Amino acid sequence: MSNHSANILEMLKEQIAGIEFDTKSEDIGRVFKVGDGIAFVRGLDQVLSGEMLRFSDEVYGLALNLEENQVGVVLLGDDSLVKEGDVVYRTQHIIEVGVGDGLLGRVVDALGHPIDGLGEINYEGHRPVERVAPGVMTRQSVHQPLHTGLKVIDSMIPIGKGQRELIIGDRQTGKTSIALNAIINQKGQDVNCIYVAIGQKASTVAMVVEKLKEHGAMDYTVVVSSTASELAPLQYLAPYTGAAIGEHWMDNGKDVLIIYDDLSKHAVAYRTISLLLRRPAGREAYPGDVFYLHSRLLERSAKLNENYGGGSMTALPIIETQAGDISAYIPTNVISITDGQLFLNSDSFNSGFRPAVDSGMSVSRVGSAAQTKAMKQVASSLKLELATYHELLSFAQFSTDIDPATQKIIDHGNRLTELLKQGALSKTPHELMIVSMFLNKYGFLDMLSVKEVLPFEKFLHERFVSSHQDLLDQIKANFTLDDALIETLKTVINEELERFKIRNNA
Repeated sequence: MSNHSANILEMLKEQIAGIEFDTKSEDIGRVFKVGDGIAFVRGLDQVLSGEMLRFSDEVYGLALNLEENQVGVVLLGDDSLVKEGDVVYRTQHIIEVGVGDGLLGRVVDALGHPIDGLGEINYEGHRPVERVAPGVMTRQSVHQPLHTGLKVIDSMIPIGKGQRELIIGDRQTGKTSIALNAIINQKGQDVNCIYVAIGQKASTVAMVVEKLKEHGAMDYTVVVSSTASELAPLQYLAPYTGAAIGEHWMDNGKDVLIIYDDLSKHAVAYRTISLLLRRPAGREAYPGDVFYLHSRLLERSAKLNENYGGGSMTALPIIETQAGDISAYIPTNVISITDGQLFLNSDSFNSGFRPAVDSGMSVSRVGSAAQTKAMKQVASSLKLELATYHELLSFAQFSTDIDPATQKIIDHGNRLTELLKQGALSKTPHELMIVSMFLNKYGFLDMLSVKEVLPFEKFLHERFVSSHQDLLDQIKANFTLDDALIETLKTVINEELERFKIRNNA
């Protein structure tokens, strides 16, 4: 470049620097590429990650990729309405969702808008969809039980308020049934429930809502639905929306139960967005931050201490495995984030043991801290008994000569396995569950044949409700069994066993 050209450039720079441009306060950009629900925008130098952006024709988007010379935006509407060259406006608002008691009994989309045809919702306020999880100093140890009404869970793998317990298993093994059972069992327990459906068929979500209505559970439940036919960004947002709704109640001192059904589809939706945003793929084509995707969601569940209202949010995330492979990428991620897992075994399910919870593979890292004292008294040996039973059973398959002691353990295990069976969406009150486990603890189970176990349990529950309500009230008083109450229960159960035998023989 000649000296003359350099001098001209310097003069032009000085003149431009002296001009005061009449700029608008709005920071705007322009679309230079759009397709597959993704828009790449140039401009918007001050945009925030997660900020809502407004396109022409009232289409909104979410800023996810902040790069040096462009912004990657996922569209929350019809991408055919967005064209290259369209102006994009900042809203200067992080994406928010309406919260409050007005949501109870309603079905909403991933942005919190009603989709059940029941009119507008009266929100008490709005909260950001994304929020930093409560810190260590605001939490306290999980110590209050959250009963699911399922014997196999409440007796061996207890869930506490504020815990995150993963439900994991193959397709069609009863994962959603366990989650719905937990919601239905919260009736009258002053626990607000949230069911987040991610990537489900619309007909499946409608069926879930109908089941909740049948059991009177929609009165204290909100359903957040982002079906398989919706855009991947909406499926990505749905669980965060559910968490924001639950946090409002938790921060006001209430107890909340939230179901994420399921996070496998959530991870797939995020992978779809990430690949379209040109993020580099890592293991199994998932982006490198897919662990952060679920950890920042599940960390928001907590039991707050009394200084912060004492509320809690309990999370039951669901993960679908392929052929029982819990060592795959997404399952191992979520297992490492949660406080335990309920592993559902497809072989057990197909052989008629339902709920098909594998007591050996399942664990609660909170353990008996989330159990009543009475349940600890009658169910402390269950896991060991079942482990011994399954081990001996596997050896017995290869041997015709079984000694009497081994046969006795196997027979007892058969009866115990039968006792833990329970129908879908059938809740057992905690005091009656203690009576059921009492049968095993004090040897009454071995006085019955395998076929008599469930009929006798049903007969006994009916007799206790109709004729021995005073004993149930004693159990419920502080959920502990003293020596006098144990002796009384033994006497009453002996009498009822005699009555049951006489009735059956007659």
